[in-house]
This record gives sequence, C-alpha cells and structure tokens, in this order.
Amino acid sequence: MTQQETAELDPNGCHRIVLTGGPGGGKTTAADLFRREIGERAVIVPESATMLFSGGLPRTGDARAQRAAQSAIFHVQRSLETIQAAQYPDRVLLCDRGTVDGAAYWPEEDGDFFAAMGTSLDAELARYDAVIFFESAAVGDMSIEGGNPTRIESNEEAVAVDRRLRDLWSRHPRFVFVAHNPSFFKKITFGLAALESMVGQLNYARRRRNGGRSVTES
Repeated sequence: MTQQETAELDPNGCHRIVLTGGPGGGKTTAADLFRREIGERAVIVPESATMLFSGGLPRTGDARAQRAAQSAIFHVQRSLETIQAAQYPDRVLLCDRGTVDGAAYWPEEDGDFFAAMGTSLDAELARYDAVIFFESAAVGDMSIEGGNPTRIESNEEAVAVDRRLRDLWSRHPRFVFVAHNPSFFKKITFGLAALESMVGQLNYARRRRNGGRSVTES
C-alpha cells in the first residue's frame, strides 16, 4: 500500500479493522493478544454473535429462527461499532467479526441477506478499512473445540462457513489472508504481524489528518 493510499483510509471517521474467518481460526485470540500488546492505540469490538448466544439466544436449524438470529446479530454488531467509535474516537477499532458475516449463516432459500437488512455487500464492506481473515483450523482437519461454548459447528460445517466468509470478505480491497498452519503459534505470529502493519498504516493516516498528532494524543 502506498503512502497516498494509506493517507486516504477513512479520513472522516474512526478506523476499523475486521478480524474474521471460519470457526476456530484464532481471530479472537489474536485480537486479545494484540490489544494487550499495543494498549490504548486500539479497542476491541466484541463479537455480537457470541454475546447474544451466550446470553440465551437459541441456536437452531429452523430457518425462521436463523433469520431472526442473524438479523439481531447484524443490528447489535452495528450498534457495538457505533458505541465503541463514539467512546474511543481516536483509537483503531478491532472488530471481532463484522456486519458481513451474517450472510454466511443466512438460509439460502431466503434470498439475499443484505437486501433483507436494507443494505448491500458493497456498503457493508465500505464500513471497514481493512480485513484480516483467519482461516479455520478445520481446513487442516484439526479440532476446533475450544473455550467458546457457543461454537457448535462440526469440522465439515466449519470448512463450509469458512469458504462462504472468505468469498464475501475477499472482495474488500484491503484483504489479508492468514492461512491455516499446523503450528498455531506460527499462524498467530503471522496474523499479529499483519495487524501491527495495518494499525501502523492507520496511525500514519491519522497523524497526517491531525497535523502530526498520533491517535493516542488528545
């Protein structure tokens, strides 16, 4: 990315980086580690789906229930991003998933997810400055069981979700792909390096916009 392209990243609003990917990809771990590392330069927008499902929203295979759940997740995600941007206008938002993700879980027989939400894929992609995609460990036939009790996908289902998500998010002009690696440490290290690079570019853009002040200066 050139300096000119970097300086033009979202010049009028809070910078947002989406961390996404199939179940068991490591995105939440990466977000937490990176937030601990860089402190006040970034703030995490938590995953709305996990918040809602862990709070009691049912997960079922019924199409009507899936529509209702994905609609709720979409609107909560938007609201969380708005709240965090208002609270921390000078920080980079690290979004644990984004508003595009719901399309990968939308019942196929119900048509276009974005039309149902009153928006479009292009409009939702434009909300974000960059996308870092963590490929699911299920792609390598590794277990995706972990500390998230709301994760119910089988490995086969996780691979299918991963592919649908990648097809959607890869259309973003600033898309970074973090491939599955048998070594979780190596995978997370690569992902953290990508995050550090992107946050540095956004910090540079903000300094230019603010006449030399960094994102942590008030």
